[in-house]
Amino acid sequence: MPGATPPRGLRAVPRGVWAIGFVSMFMDISSEMIHSLLPIFLVGTLGASVALVGLIEGVAEASASITKVFSGWLSDRLGKRKLLAVIGYSMGALSKPIFPLTVAPVEVLGARLVDRIGKGIRGAPRDALVADITEPGARGAAYGLRQTLDTIGAFLGPLIAIGLMLRLAGDIRAVFAWAVVPAVIAVLLLILGVDEPKRSDAHKAARPPIRWAEVRDMGQPFWSVVAIGVVFTLARFSEAFLVLRAQGVGLSATLIPLVLIVMNVVYAAVAAPAGSLSDRMDRRLLLAAGLGVLILADVVLALSTSIGGVLVGVALWGAHMGMTQGLLSALVADAAPDRLRGTAFGLFNLATGVTLLAASALAGGLWSQLGAPATFFAGAGFCGLALVGLVGFRASRAP
Repeated sequence: MPGATPPRGLRAVPRGVWAIGFVSMFMDISSEMIHSLLPIFLVGTLGASVALVGLIEGVAEASASITKVFSGWLSDRLGKRKLLAVIGYSMGALSKPIFPLTVAPVEVLGARLVDRIGKGIRGAPRDALVADITEPGARGAAYGLRQTLDTIGAFLGPLIAIGLMLRLAGDIRAVFAWAVVPAVIAVLLLILGVDEPKRSDAHKAARPPIRWAEVRDMGQPFWSVVAIGVVFTLARFSEAFLVLRAQGVGLSATLIPLVLIVMNVVYAAVAAPAGSLSDRMDRRLLLAAGLGVLILADVVLALSTSIGGVLVGVALWGAHMGMTQGLLSALVADAAPDRLRGTAFGLFNLATGVTLLAASALAGGLWSQLGAPATFFAGAGFCGLALVGLVGFRASRAP
């Protein structure tokens, strides 16, 4: 009706975004049932070194991010974001039966590559689809909601893993086998529950092929977001190191998924409110606050010698994730031209993913050579660099 106040916050988030969020939730339940136990499975059962764990995680995540740049470009060209998302989630589901059958670290790497390439195929089209079906004034809330549901799955997965470890007498391979079920649910929900909006004739006419000159000319605000994301990622290496840190101070194998439960409970609690808040304030300030929390988390994790202390550091890590991950997506959506939005998410994830490979390899090397505290102190140092970069960054929206 005339003069009615438009909905704000979560009320402004479309039904399709809720469905996408539940898809993310079920796939994360599946993935975290495996990932919460995978570092100790690699080190304790398959005999891998901590440096090798860092390399496997880095290579896997980098492959996801390299794939994202091509899937984002392809989603812009074809206008078929949902199709690419279905392919990506299906690859994630198909990778899950491989994990319980592995007998060597190289086989785990192969399974992780299939899983992460699937993540790369679905990530940029899914994030662009969220922007396509959401009004600009509600994007922070939409990305925050999707991240919250994703993160609920990320703590339910380890919680289920603990229950299964207790029920199955610590049989990690059996827990891995059960992870297939929620992955299949995620794929079916995406196919049946998400409708892709028709693209306008203007969007169709503006479809790539993308020229590198166009990519280069996306604008200074977009490349500023990419630069900040790269430095930020150097400080945010794989969560596998949080698991190994907790094991190092005495947390038992059965309870080791508690690390990701604590992290993701805090992450889920913070993400949606932080996303909504970012729609009403300078997103740069909220990102800076998140970086400050990460510095504190790194220092606590470096200095702690008890399970309780490590879990406090893990909780702070989760808080910074909730404050920053959806926000970075919203900044990319704001800064990128509409017709190149999928490509923009792909480029951003390519840059940060390659950086994550370097960060995880560096973290593993520092851990092996100098011990766990050196890894986390280095992360705090890179956070400081990211904060310096924020001083000269001015957030703006693409035309």
